[in-house]
Amino acid sequence: MTSPNELPLPPGKFGLPFIGETIEFFTDRNFQQKRLDEHGDVFKTNIFNKPTVVMVGAEANQCLFRNENKYVKATWPKSTRILLGSSSLATQEGGVHSSRRRILFQAFQPRALESYIPTIEKITQRYLDKWEQKKEFAWYNELRKYTFDVASTLFIGKDGGADTPLANLFEEWVQGLFSLPINLPWTTFGKAMKCRTQLLKELEVIIGDRLANQKSDDQPTDALDLLIRAKDEDGNALSIEELKDQILLLLFAGHETLTSSLVSFCLFVGQNRNVFEKICAEQTALDISGELDMNTLQQMTYLDQVFKEVLRIVPPVGGGFREVIQTFEYKNFQIPKGWAVQYQILQTHKDEENYPDHERFDPERFSPERAAEKQKNYQFIPFGGGMRECIGKEFARLEAKVLGSMLVRGYDWELRPDQDLSMQVIPTPLPKDGLQVRFWRRKKTT
Repeated sequence: MTSPNELPLPPGKFGLPFIGETIEFFTDRNFQQKRLDEHGDVFKTNIFNKPTVVMVGAEANQCLFRNENKYVKATWPKSTRILLGSSSLATQEGGVHSSRRRILFQAFQPRALESYIPTIEKITQRYLDKWEQKKEFAWYNELRKYTFDVASTLFIGKDGGADTPLANLFEEWVQGLFSLPINLPWTTFGKAMKCRTQLLKELEVIIGDRLANQKSDDQPTDALDLLIRAKDEDGNALSIEELKDQILLLLFAGHETLTSSLVSFCLFVGQNRNVFEKICAEQTALDISGELDMNTLQQMTYLDQVFKEVLRIVPPVGGGFREVIQTFEYKNFQIPKGWAVQYQILQTHKDEENYPDHERFDPERFSPERAAEKQKNYQFIPFGGGMRECIGKEFARLEAKVLGSMLVRGYDWELRPDQDLSMQVIPTPLPKDGLQVRFWRRKKTT
């Protein structure tokens, strides 16, 4: 039997000394597709100054997700690791990661999610009223404010967070997450590092105030309350340093990627009137009066299909990284220890075998009859997979469905002509002109 060390390396090239193909990775939206066309679904490159194997498809995802901590371990580009922080769940490993994941999951348990619905509804209505008054605007910018307001209210109890200095610091910090880690005052990364320091100071004040005013018999009112009270298996609470990094991660996860998904939803539904009408019909059939609840949201099966198709075509994260901790074989190639591996979410979702006519927006793919996501393991992975699957995926679905339901029940929109709707992808996908729309309240029919 051939040892993995004796097998050839995947095809591909490393590019320039030191930076490799990092610049093309950032600037060429067809970076992956060009190399897939040339080399097939396994190829080598050099990005972030690291030899990297890109593995594409459901089989590749299964190999990586099922061999976590055997052949590979989770990793991030250096800029991301530094800016998220060493105490962040995203950068922790092994038993510490498992323990902290259980603690953070308390903020996303069904009971916690149910308690978030009234707040999400209230903030959503506030923004719907605002958009009705504005009439014409760039929706991406508005949705960024909306998701930050929801996240800051539910996670740290800061209502109207989008209009505070915290939001401005957060925006500049996000820009550095996937950048060259050159820590100079004028670089994207250097500016983000300065913002991280200021963000942590702001969060320390918020946490300190909460600890000072907390009473043992108070009911938790947000995620921060839940995390302050949470204990690990040994009865230890999170330190203030850990709390700051974990809250920063929650704000990122509940804001950045969700904004991208919501703007894609508004784009595709705006382009496909038949989909808009079907969502409307489902909402009408549910005969919703008063506040939403989890039971009603779970009955919105067509709306759920629409969001799945949005996440298939434009996943907010295009892929993920792993570090090889033991040389292994994949498709008769050597995947060497010490290298990075990138799995591809976007390219997996383009597989013609699983998703025929993959460029077409077709929510019916996810109908009970076709159930495209269930035909093969790990062929639908908008939230990643395995033990590193996004911990906030149910929160994202909840907020998206509340907005989608309230939006379509009462309002309508059209895309402004003569705008660039092509996607820029760093740090997350968004239409280049920000999705310019005309927005109005629908007249009620009797």
